[in-house]
Amino acid sequence: MPNPVFSSLPTSIFQHMTVLALKHDAINLGQGFPDQDGPISLREVAARQLIDGPNQYPPSKGLLVLRQAVAAHGAKFYGLDYDPEDEVLITSGGTEAITGALMAMAGVGDEVVMIEPTYDSYRPMAEAAGAVVKAIQLGPPHWRLTEQALRAVITPKTKAILINSPHNPAGRVFSREELDVLTRVVTGTNIVVICDEVYEHLVFDGRAYIPLASLQGMRERVLRIGSAGKIFSLTGWKVGWVTGPRELVSVVTKAHQFLTFTTSPALQLGVAHGLTHEMDFTLALTARLQKNRDVLSAGLSKLGFEVQPCEGTYFLTAGITKLTNEKDFAFCERLIREAGVALIPLSSFFQSGTPDTFVRFAFCKQQYLIEQSLDRLNTYFAKT
Repeated sequence: MPNPVFSSLPTSIFQHMTVLALKHDAINLGQGFPDQDGPISLREVAARQLIDGPNQYPPSKGLLVLRQAVAAHGAKFYGLDYDPEDEVLITSGGTEAITGALMAMAGVGDEVVMIEPTYDSYRPMAEAAGAVVKAIQLGPPHWRLTEQALRAVITPKTKAILINSPHNPAGRVFSREELDVLTRVVTGTNIVVICDEVYEHLVFDGRAYIPLASLQGMRERVLRIGSAGKIFSLTGWKVGWVTGPRELVSVVTKAHQFLTFTTSPALQLGVAHGLTHEMDFTLALTARLQKNRDVLSAGLSKLGFEVQPCEGTYFLTAGITKLTNEKDFAFCERLIREAGVALIPLSSFFQSGTPDTFVRFAFCKQQYLIEQSLDRLNTYFAKT
């Protein structure tokens, strides 16, 4: 018999909406990937390495030059000190990093706390490892994490908390106050906090991003997840990393060796070049995406969407109750078929399927596509 965790999963919401978008020639603001590749210099470094070689297995934990660049990146931006020798692990993307961290930190019967709405891979990977997922559900319009909610789900069986900030899909960047709450709750326990920080540089309006690991007493219990795909708009490269104390990273490394084992050496060299020489691209990307967010937010508000605050990431969420009595899934399908714009229903990110009156827009596209999408929606709603 197949593994019930996977055999019972429905078709991915991203696949469903993307197929429908292709069928109806809709602008796809559903799936979160940029429509422009990142810096040419990274691609040139990787291309040269593909030709010159070697193209054999690099070290499972990653090329030293990239591990050094990741460690230097954490030190430069956050004052975090990680030893590139055994406190940095290179993975095949952020999703593999999260999977390895979950497998390493929780086993059969252990409990893992997650924050809903939650990225769709989290729960099945934890459950496939035999862990039990306990969810905290954030709510609109503030989507705030509270001490009461955390303490309500933590038990002696809790081995890990998986937190995503900047948060996909809610667009939240958890505040210092919320991080202090999390610190207070886990202090004195053996709980490890897995921090999915792949959108760490996509933080808007001048906010400072605060890694949980930088708070007093947290470095030794935090695994940080990063992604070159998000930093450099090269999502297809699938290069990510885990940083943390060697006692934890060593266990993740053992899980990683049986997942992907290693990652393309050419792409690793390209990313190492980027972290060392191309961070100006990332800072400019943040400014460009903030402008996209503002254009999209203003246009949606005029149409009657209840736009939620967006502090970071690629994503903007909005309520639809002023526009329809439909549930979010049906509303999204209708907009694809009739308006030519593809969105994602927010209910897909909740195990319960509720709330079901919000949708998610991805604005990591060229601005003209954002504007074309708004034009299509304006035309459509003017007729209905």
